[in-house]
Amino acid sequence: MRNETLMQYFEWYLGNDGIWWKRCAAKAPALAHAGITAVWLPPAYKATKQDDVGYAVYDMYDLGEFDQKGTVRTKYGTKEEYISAIKTLQKNGVAVVADIVLNHRLGADETEDVMAYTVANNNRNEVTGGEREIKVWSKFTFPGRKGKYSKFVWDHTCFTGTDWDENTKQGGQLYCFAGKTWEQQTDAENGNFDYLMGCDVDMDNPEVVEEIFKWLCWYIDETGIDGLRLDAVKHIKFDFYKDLLKRIRKEKKEPLYAVGEYWSGDIGCLTNYLDTVESQMSLFDVTLHYNFYNASCQGAGFDMKMIFDNALVAYRPDKAITFVDNHDTQYGQSLQSYIEDWFKPLAYAIVLLREAGIPCVFYSDFYGHPGLDRPAVPNLEKLIMIRSRYAYGEQHDYFDDFHVVGWTRSGDEEHPDSGLAVLMSNAEGGSKRMYVGKQFAGELFYDAMGECTEPVRIEDDGNCTFYTDGGKVSVWIREAAFKDIEIDG
Repeated sequence: MRNETLMQYFEWYLGNDGIWWKRCAAKAPALAHAGITAVWLPPAYKATKQDDVGYAVYDMYDLGEFDQKGTVRTKYGTKEEYISAIKTLQKNGVAVVADIVLNHRLGADETEDVMAYTVANNNRNEVTGGEREIKVWSKFTFPGRKGKYSKFVWDHTCFTGTDWDENTKQGGQLYCFAGKTWEQQTDAENGNFDYLMGCDVDMDNPEVVEEIFKWLCWYIDETGIDGLRLDAVKHIKFDFYKDLLKRIRKEKKEPLYAVGEYWSGDIGCLTNYLDTVESQMSLFDVTLHYNFYNASCQGAGFDMKMIFDNALVAYRPDKAITFVDNHDTQYGQSLQSYIEDWFKPLAYAIVLLREAGIPCVFYSDFYGHPGLDRPAVPNLEKLIMIRSRYAYGEQHDYFDDFHVVGWTRSGDEEHPDSGLAVLMSNAEGGSKRMYVGKQFAGELFYDAMGECTEPVRIEDDGNCTFYTDGGKVSVWIREAAFKDIEIDG
């Protein structure tokens, strides 16, 4: 079986030209050739304004079809173009993962007078003020859609609280609606992290849960997507997704891939969530991302033996989606923790060429971002190709030095010319004798990254001394594989 590789095919600072879905379709053949097996596309539904990335959700039934919020198309294009892009990607063997944002709604059509009480921002369990009437933007009638697909009207009973009182026109104060409490089965940050933004969707309301289920059934049927990227799961009652995913898979009679975004550097939080949802989804390995970030910032002061400390991929390798950066870690974003450029090739070698976890490649790392003066990661497409074609077989680890660490893969019969050795250093260059396999005895291995220009020969016992330069990664592959990658790369 071919190694899976997911790509996040967007970033935060895309232009609002309305042709993104067309670009996705045009790139489908090249992505498939490079070894990308699935793409995660941005939120496709109508947001509060046309140039929104898609997380300020207004109408999830409007995929760029109705004149709402001053526009028919979304930032990325029209519904027709979105569905066409999905079909084109799939025809090229690339599965499509849709971004699903259920935690909140913004941009309501009407206000309502609601009784509410105030809570502390840093401890949402602490009530700071008694009930009083406030005016909130909480009624969603979707006049531009006129009831097509769903006649459901969202009002204040569908939400738990908000952070805006139209009477005072002041934000920043959290209001919980009278008769409601924050969902208790959420992350414990700020006492309770149910509330994130906008009008907080009440997952304890059975009518809301039923409408979400109906919408997701419609969305899958309408678009033909293959999987779900679930936004902000730490803010939503944990049992909600456990039950929803079980129900939707039973209804659709298909496995329906799902990965959740639980943003926490605490491995205990991630494993607890997986246990609670009965492993109905995978999670992005945020803990490994922070290890990469710390390693890139600390340079030679970071102990490379510790790169997998508390990483999800070390605890739950079958449920870990490993990544280097994403749209939230970019410069200027709330979770800014962008990996330093020098370390990115090392980080990508780790997520792409090891047997555990499914890697997610970031769009801006693959293509670069001239507007932000961010270069493409050197040799990233080559690393993805090597993963797709040659990163197979038994793995032997050599994380036994403060600076110079590596591993080998012994290859398998199913993938011709597979097998490799990876060596990297976060300080001075060095070497390490590693076992790759007796079946390679006498063969020459070449550094596909081009850091070491001379080949090495595998010894009769399957061992070999491999090399790398300072602050670099070298990926040693067989001669036939090296020639193949050089031609395609």
